Amino acid sequence: MKFEDVFFSREERYSIGIETETARYYLSIPVTNHMIDYEEYYEISESEYNIFLSNPAMAVDFAKQCKRREKDDLLIVKPGALRGVAS
Repeated sequence: MKFEDVFFSREERYSIGIETETARYYLSIPVTNHMIDYEEYYEISESEYNIFLSNPAMAVDFAKQCKRREKDDLLIVKPGALRGVAS
């Protein structure tokens, strides 16, 4: 998989982009555990992608839900046993 960010918010700590091999849209958040920092990628629809890009404030609530693990059903890559926490 090749994730290509199109937009990122340092302040709110999320990014939006396209997974180029499958053309799926995503919102990602940074995650950390005691060994490594990584990103979790959540699939979003094309309409959500366009809305989030045109109005980044709309993505903030979605990103917060991801950080609270309320959108785990949308994870593109399922986490392993040592899943981190949103950072």
